[in-house]
Amino acid sequence: MALVPHNFDLPFNIIRCSHVEYAVTDLDESHKFYVDILGLIETERTENTIYLRGLEEQQHHSYILKKAEEPSVLAVGFKVAFEKDLDALKTHLDSINVDTEWVSKYAEDRTLRVVSPQGFILEFYARMKKVPQKLREYKAYQGMHPQRFDHFNVFTPNAQETYEFFVSQLGFRLTEYSTTEKGEMWAAWMHRKGNVHDMALTNGDGPRLHHSAIWVPTALNIIHLLDVMSTTGYVNNIERGPGRHGVSNAFFLYILDPDGHRIEIYTCDYLTVDPDLEPLGWDLRDPQRQTLWGAPAPRSWFENGSTFINTKVKKATMKARPIIAD
Repeated sequence: MALVPHNFDLPFNIIRCSHVEYAVTDLDESHKFYVDILGLIETERTENTIYLRGLEEQQHHSYILKKAEEPSVLAVGFKVAFEKDLDALKTHLDSINVDTEWVSKYAEDRTLRVVSPQGFILEFYARMKKVPQKLREYKAYQGMHPQRFDHFNVFTPNAQETYEFFVSQLGFRLTEYSTTEKGEMWAAWMHRKGNVHDMALTNGDGPRLHHSAIWVPTALNIIHLLDVMSTTGYVNNIERGPGRHGVSNAFFLYILDPDGHRIEIYTCDYLTVDPDLEPLGWDLRDPQRQTLWGAPAPRSWFENGSTFINTKVKKATMKARPIIAD
């Protein structure tokens, strides 16, 4: 394994992860889950699409749910600082033969779609339609009081290669990582916005999306969501947790939406804005790596994920496995 230097000299500025676009099979069921149970705000609904956001978000959406015959991931989105950053990003990626194209997206200005060398469908924009923030409208606080979109985690067949692309070519900065007993990189957590991660990588069959994550104010919001889900017919949608990660130090819960898309409910990680922050390494077999309290994750958590639309899934190149609850 090799840790590559952070690239502070790229001609564009990716601010943060922004949103995810899911294909779902039943809009009414998805609306019930995301709005009535989780508490996300419905910004807008059309015949085939629902646009959702968190309570503190001013952007039009952080979740797009689009009606389809089969569930999949249509794209994961990132915000750049200015319109000029989109042009610089496209020029840079074109120069290294990465697939890019301009696409039209509802409620967004120019959007650049990128297919990374590993097959991830990434979309970048600078400006999205503004909507009223609900942060101080406490009557709108429902479900788990979801505040904002926090991060993605993806399965990749080659964690080292994927990590190097995001750090060297997109300017992400490594905060934590896991290695095998042979010293191979098995997982990496990387950020742009100054907390533990905007994008994480996990070894596995991919490219697939492992989960998207929503930030909530406290651990009590997570416990309340568990009470709500367990008394409204969603107890089987609770996959893992609650618990505290060793990696990131965050308090977490993993749940599945009606189509099996995994969502992490997340709080209590830490600040990473210092440019000379030293990344923290973990042994893959350390039981406190995945859960500080020592409880291992279920097998489904390491094997199941959401496929990117029209994207071939490749087998993982690494055979090493973490501790799994059987």
